[in-house]
Amino acid sequence: MQYTELGSYAYRKIFFSMLLGSTVTFAILYGPQALIHIFPKQFNILPSTASLIISFATVGLAVGMLFVIVFSNSWGRKKIMTISLVLASLLNILLALSPNFKILASLRILQGVIISGFPAIALTYLSEEISPNHIGRVIGIYVSGSAVGGFIGRVIISTLTDFFTWNIAVLALGLFSLLCSLLFGIYLPESKNFKYTPLSFDNLISGMLRALKKKELLYMYAIGFLLLGVYVCLFNYIGFPLSKSPFHLSQTAIGFLFIFQLCGSWSAYLFGKLTEKYSRVHLMCWSTTISLIGSIMTLSSNIFVLIIGLILFASGFFAGHSITSGWIGTISSPDLKVYTSSLYLLFYYTGSTLIGWSGGMFLSLFGWNGVILMICGLLMITGLLVFSIKHSLGLASIKKSV
Repeated sequence: MQYTELGSYAYRKIFFSMLLGSTVTFAILYGPQALIHIFPKQFNILPSTASLIISFATVGLAVGMLFVIVFSNSWGRKKIMTISLVLASLLNILLALSPNFKILASLRILQGVIISGFPAIALTYLSEEISPNHIGRVIGIYVSGSAVGGFIGRVIISTLTDFFTWNIAVLALGLFSLLCSLLFGIYLPESKNFKYTPLSFDNLISGMLRALKKKELLYMYAIGFLLLGVYVCLFNYIGFPLSKSPFHLSQTAIGFLFIFQLCGSWSAYLFGKLTEKYSRVHLMCWSTTISLIGSIMTLSSNIFVLIIGLILFASGFFAGHSITSGWIGTISSPDLKVYTSSLYLLFYYTGSTLIGWSGGMFLSLFGWNGVILMICGLLMITGLLVFSIKHSLGLASIKKSV
């Protein structure tokens, strides 16, 4: 295969394009998190119902991923990703016209299905085009874009909602996303190692079944489920304690607190690079521990301690996602990469939906302490799964694949 090497012109174009695509995807998916704590009053709904603005989008995304890979194997990686980003951006503009929460939430399902074309294909594109010697750091760049996108989306929506309305904020995010999507389509190089496969749902089913037979891959799917689940859960509801005593932060201030996510961008790249030298098992243990400590610190009534906790939590999450995303590709055979990547992301976003929603019930019943207790328990289970992977692969395999 003719791989793209580190430092080449094509590598820089892929770097820039993937950063744009990832930014758009996660700005659209998670930008509305900044509205969850104001929707209960505006639409007279429960916090768990308001969180459906995120959960419905990730449900749509998870469902869409089951089918996108069939078309990408026949139509090409770049075409699917570009169409997905452009259409999702246009739909975000349409969301601004929603007259009530039911229509808004329904459109978010459709938006999730449409946007699935980018994340479902991006990891496969990178694993096919980038030299295996540098795939870890490139995956880190891709994950970094998700941190940047989450931050930009929340800041745009938080700030403009404070000064205007949430409709204006959502419209502005749609216009910004559309511009970035068009630039993505212009700059991303065409696939060099893509192999055409006839459109067939039989191939999809057989590929998915084979990707579900390897025990260590099942553990990784479960880790993805838990990682994004706890991350979305915490940030779905952090606006509730921050807007109340003793903090009483404004919508704009809460939005700008998400600047700490850029630390997550840095940690994703750093840990992705470290996978070239160190065991992924050990790095995953560190990332999970960092998130665990960070989540506990958000219980503090001191705003500075809480902010440090948010930084640590986000850094641990993005590091863990970067490690696991690259890990999937290293233990998958070339013909299964598109299926294992898609299954990982299917579990990943399903965790976002289910755990993100259930956190609202813990908030209603037990307050913020209950949410953090749930998160800590799930992070401990994540650590146990990492050790299960180590046991499954065996020491000899670990030296080769991790």
